[in-house]
Amino acid sequence: MPGAGGLVAANYVYHVAKPDGLTTVMPANRLYIDQFVGRSEVKFDVRKFIWIGNPQRYYTVIYMRADAPYKSITDIIDAKAPPKCGAPGTNSTGYTLSQLLEDTIGAKFEFVLGYPGASEIDLAVERGEVVCRGHDIINHFSGAMYRGWHERSFDRHIVQDSPKRDPRLPDTPTIFELMDKYKTPQLGRRTAEFISASAEFGRPMMTTPGTPADRVKILREAYAKTMKDPGFVAQADKSQLILQPSSGEELQALAKRIMDQPPEVVQKVKKILNE
Repeated sequence: MPGAGGLVAANYVYHVAKPDGLTTVMPANRLYIDQFVGRSEVKFDVRKFIWIGNPQRYYTVIYMRADAPYKSITDIIDAKAPPKCGAPGTNSTGYTLSQLLEDTIGAKFEFVLGYPGASEIDLAVERGEVVCRGHDIINHFSGAMYRGWHERSFDRHIVQDSPKRDPRLPDTPTIFELMDKYKTPQLGRRTAEFISASAEFGRPMMTTPGTPADRVKILREAYAKTMKDPGFVAQADKSQLILQPSSGEELQALAKRIMDQPPEVVQKVKKILNE
């Protein structure tokens, strides 16, 4: 059911589908933001959906050409001229992370926008038109081109937005570590935590509010077993997909916690996301 980036389908499952667990929706991970900023198309409350599970968590890393003069986030903060990064538009995760870094610790980036897709940005980085990009960690370590980059030390990793360091990025600080280091005020921290939650939600599966508890239990258990099924895992490996599943219970708790924010956070989120 296409339309409005998943909002049509989410509205349908929330209001029209029978609460029997037989209709599900897998929306984009920013669905909660649509509600939070008050978009008129939203006719649901994400806290009341029944969350079933999520196969992956889409954390972001900002990578930089290794020959660029910015060796760390401190170099970027102290630089007279900000590094020039590429992005499709202002709604991309890399652009959003850069805005968060500027707001929370004062690290500024200059963006060249309008690239059609990821491959065009990577090509621009190789040509030296731009020197950096925000990229989801899963794909950054699964693509053949990026493996070649790493083998010849073409790029370095500046910052990641995960709550703790990814095992593949042991030397790359998280935005949360940097906020501790630079003593970011609570308002900035809450804003960063809220926006970064999109990576936690990943690509979730949800069903209709009011679905009986016994059916919810069946759905969640089946989803969790699928994430561990040898055949499913083998297919994921073959497709170069790295599974980092979250349970329905974890997602349900996250939805309730993350939406409880004071008005000043709402305004800050709108500003950073250009809403």
